[in-house]
Amino acid sequence: MKQLNLVLSLLVLQLNLCAQSDSTTVKRIPVDTNKLIMNMDAVYNRPLLQLGRVPIAIGGYVESNSSYFATNGQTEGLSFQIPRLTFILSSSIKNRIKFLTEIEIADGGKNIGVDFAAMDITLHKLINLRGGIILNPIGSFNQNHDSPKWEFISRPISSTTIIPGVWNNVGFGIYGKIGDNNVVWGYEACITNGFDDRIIANDQSRTWLVSSKQNPDRFTNSFNGIPLLTAKTAIRHRTAGEIGISWMGGVYNKFEENGLTIDKQRRIDLIAFDFNTTLPKLNTHIEAEWVWVMIDVPSTYTQQFGDAQKGGFIDIIQPILHKNIFGWQDAILNLNWRTEFSDYNVGTFTETGENISDHIIAIIPGISFRPSTQTVIKANYRYHWQWDLFGNPPSRTAGFQFGFATYF
Repeated sequence: MKQLNLVLSLLVLQLNLCAQSDSTTVKRIPVDTNKLIMNMDAVYNRPLLQLGRVPIAIGGYVESNSSYFATNGQTEGLSFQIPRLTFILSSSIKNRIKFLTEIEIADGGKNIGVDFAAMDITLHKLINLRGGIILNPIGSFNQNHDSPKWEFISRPISSTTIIPGVWNNVGFGIYGKIGDNNVVWGYEACITNGFDDRIIANDQSRTWLVSSKQNPDRFTNSFNGIPLLTAKTAIRHRTAGEIGISWMGGVYNKFEENGLTIDKQRRIDLIAFDFNTTLPKLNTHIEAEWVWVMIDVPSTYTQQFGDAQKGGFIDIIQPILHKNIFGWQDAILNLNWRTEFSDYNVGTFTETGENISDHIIAIIPGISFRPSTQTVIKANYRYHWQWDLFGNPPSRTAGFQFGFATYF
């Protein structure tokens, strides 16, 4: 609660300062839709308000939803959630020097965290330096995760349970892009603090990369002194869309203690492909991501801890109405479909040669209404099958979700 009060106090103070400076010059900074925007631009590609003469812009987004799910006929009934309220502050410190931070209040105030807080220095359009708390550029969703940009209430399972959702670390990086009005190419590379041995020493009894997010010290020091490396390259064509490939890898275990070798260095490596496009004439939007993970699991661990994982999703968004609706100009009504898959233990049992299961398949049809590009009202039906380690008949979960997300 003290953290929440501090965040709100800072925001109120900033608003007061801006109001005192010039209350008539508050304006919304528009998103430039003429340029080719890539996933790597998502951090700054948000609608923000310029507040008076103070060199700062402010904004954020909120999402709220309701859900009703049943698993194998058993349900806990209807519930309501406010998963996150996010504040974004951006400042142009000097020509070609800028700062942006994203502060997230999650689960109704139970958790407060800094998703992003970095300074960018532009030396050349191909050489931009970034340092602070940064988002590792693995896949597409990790950087482009704002709920108002998506037509589905739940985040993709492969982008949140295989790639830890919104995976961020303290570190430094370099990025750049070059192109013209039809084609643009970009790259990103960074060096940050990395994973720790919680990815196998956790309460999930499986290899679970998400557990490293629970380490409260990952923003202050490295678990083993070896940095995590992340690199991505992508190309976007105005009509064909964007395709990207990214890699993230490093040592996750502690292999030395007081100068003594206690284990060999054990690596974890992730490779991700992402793609998005909008088909002409029908304006059908397609978004997809696929990831492979390789983990060096100690031989002392049982086979329920997978040394390989894979998964991905594909979204198909089809506008069916684009017109003045209820007085909102250029409102859009979409029909949506998501298919997703995550396999947390790729391989076979040593003793029998049979396939190791521990995977999930889900389909999510839905409908969404956008009174503006910054606000979306969503309704989803979700059905997923989840298999245990031994491939027994899957548990079946089905349910409805309804909610909204909006920038402000």
